This record gives sequence, structure tokens and C-alpha cells, in this order.
Amino acid sequence: MRGGLWQLGQSITRRLANGDKKAVARRYFSAEAELKKTVLYDFHVSHGGKMVPFAGWSMPIQYKDSIMDSTLNCRENGSLFDVSHMCGLSLKGKDSVPFLEKLVVADVAGLAPGTGSLTVFTNEKGGAIDDSVITKVTDHHIYLVVNAGCRDKDLAHIEEHMKAFKAKGGDVSWHIHDERSLLALQGPLAAPVLQHLTKEDLSKLYFGQFRVLDINGSQCFLTRTGYTGEDGFEISVPSENAVDLAKAILEKSEGKIRLTGLGARDSLRLEAGLCLYGNDMEQHITPIEAGLTWAIGKRRRAEGGFLGAEVILKQLEEGPKIRRVGFFSSGPPPRSHSEIQDEGGDNIGEVTSGGFSPCLKKNIAMGYVKSGLHKAGTKVKIIIRGKANEGVVTKMPFVPTKYYKP
Repeated sequence: MRGGLWQLGQSITRRLANGDKKAVARRYFSAEAELKKTVLYDFHVSHGGKMVPFAGWSMPIQYKDSIMDSTLNCRENGSLFDVSHMCGLSLKGKDSVPFLEKLVVADVAGLAPGTGSLTVFTNEKGGAIDDSVITKVTDHHIYLVVNAGCRDKDLAHIEEHMKAFKAKGGDVSWHIHDERSLLALQGPLAAPVLQHLTKEDLSKLYFGQFRVLDINGSQCFLTRTGYTGEDGFEISVPSENAVDLAKAILEKSEGKIRLTGLGARDSLRLEAGLCLYGNDMEQHITPIEAGLTWAIGKRRRAEGGFLGAEVILKQLEEGPKIRRVGFFSSGPPPRSHSEIQDEGGDNIGEVTSGGFSPCLKKNIAMGYVKSGLHKAGTKVKIIIRGKANEGVVTKMPFVPTKYYKP
């Protein structure tokens, strides 16, 4: 599935409301037997989760509340997401940092132990293979999480380069954390609620930082990060303890933090101006074009040394031909692949993600336009079902981020 989670959730909600349950079952659940399930699958179903296929997994797109209400509750109180379909892995060995720097644009060597960053795996043409949050646990241990839909190609890519690296004497090995589950706890109540379940002082853990610590009686990897624009955490927990941890978080929040599905997760990340791989970033899009220049470390800009560096460093110097931007628009909400035109009716780009913002109560979208037409305030037309709708380029994030920083 290439995005469209919000739209899919709305479609399911309408069909269920109209009593067309058999059609929903045929369309969305026919492949259920072939799908992988997280250890929280039965927990989701028992809490009213509407399960849909996503990246080869059966995942909840929403629960009993609407995607609109769920999005607002995350920003007002908090949300708990099961993101165990994503792939966590560790690289270990004295050469794990120089090995990873051949594959990503981040200055991994420059990270202090216990800190991390968003980065991009690039190909030989400078395009994005995937985006990932990486953490330098120690100088000899890197922990990273890659997208579920990219797992197979990411792991094949890493393994191919690891074999060549080791053949030359490099000291690096890996472990894929299939024995662990991943929960994302997001929103203003995330920290106070999680604090009830650990003795560690979470007020000293800032955005992008990582700790191995005891939470609710099990050893967890805790990263202060997320995909909503809110303060929050991603918690890697041993799978046998995942359901108990989810129950404990919901209980300690006294009902204010709710289980939240992929539909609201999509609207939250769009409001935060964050890319969805497969929509807003693909193999032919470079980090510069995607607006992720900040993720390329200063040393890496000077030295290169990663796949596609020649293309990316040239774009840094000369500027890209296209750029990712945000939009407000009138009319129906823009969708992926909606054409973008200038005021004269000439094609200047394409929408990659769009929808109605539950928080702003207006249409928002992001997409790519020709450089020179990317500045905030530029008027555009967005074509939806053959009709031109007024739009304007705007800065992102659409909703201010609330990351916990010193």
C-alpha cells in the first residue's frame, strides 16, 4: 500500500456505517490468512481495532473512535501505536560506524553515544532507498529502525554491502530484532505516563536521545522520537512483554491515552510535515529534493563517501530542480498524484500526500514543484477530478512541533 491510509480509513468507516460489512470483508480482509501479525493482534481486535493489510502485515487502521477524533486526542492527550511491523536492527563491531557511513548521509561518527538522527539510505544515483532513525548506542553499536514496506530491500542492500566490507577485513555484524516489538507513545501525556513505569528520570532524556532501561519490569530500548510532531517515545520491548506494557500505559493514563491506528498516524505525520516513504520519498528522489538537506552532516558534505554523493553534493552546490513543499488548498482535499499547475495552467509538479487536517480544519498537502516556484506564498492550482482548485505554497510543519529539547 502506497500511503492513502487516511482515505482508506474513511472508506472503511463509511462502509461499516452503511452496513456494507460483507463488502469491506471481501475487499480488505480477504488476504488476512497470508498476513503477518504482531504480538498485539488479538489485543487490537479486542479493543475494536479495524484491521487492514499494510506492508504485508495485518494492522489497525483505526479503533472505535474516528480518525479525526483520534488525531485530535493525540495532540491533546496522547496516543499509543503498535509499530511492531517496522524492522529494528543492530550493527555491532569496531567498524560499524564507518560501514554505515558508506550507506547513509548522516555524520554517524559525529553523534555522541546515546544520541541519534533521522537519515537516508541512498543509492548510486543519490536517490532514497529508505529513511531511517539511527542511534549510536556506543562507538561499536548502532541501533536503527527501517520501514516495514522497505524491510526486504533494505536488509538485502545492507547485507550485500556488509559482505563486501567484511571481505576487505571490516569488523561489523548485525542482529535483526525480530524478538522485540515496537510501541510508539506520543503526545503531551507520553512522558508523565511513562514515568510511572520506570525509575529513570525521563526529564533528562531529550529529543533524539536513546537509553536501555527497565520499563514495567522488562529491559527496553527507549528513544525520545516519533512520527507525529508531538513529544513522545518509541519503545522496543521484548515481544513477550509487549501486551503487558501496552495495558500498563493505557491504565496509567486513566483512559486519556488511546490506542491509535495507522489512519490517524498518517494525518498526524502529514500535519507535522513528515515524509512517508513510497509517497513523498522514493528511489528517484534525493534528500536535497525532499527537503532533508539538514540531515546531511557537515563533514559528509565536505567529504562525501556515501552512495550517490557525487549527485547529492552537486545538488547542494547548484540547487535541485524540484523541491518538496507544503500547500493549503480549497475544494476537495488533494490526493497523491494530483497535478499541480501554475496560475497560467502549466504543469509544475505533483502532490505526493494530502488530506483534511483534523487540527487545522482545512486541506493540507505536500508535493514537488519546480525550483523557483517553491517559495511560501506562491499561488498554484491543484487539479482534482479534472477541476482546478486554488492553492498556495506554505511552510511546513503545518502544525507546530513540540519536541522535548533542552
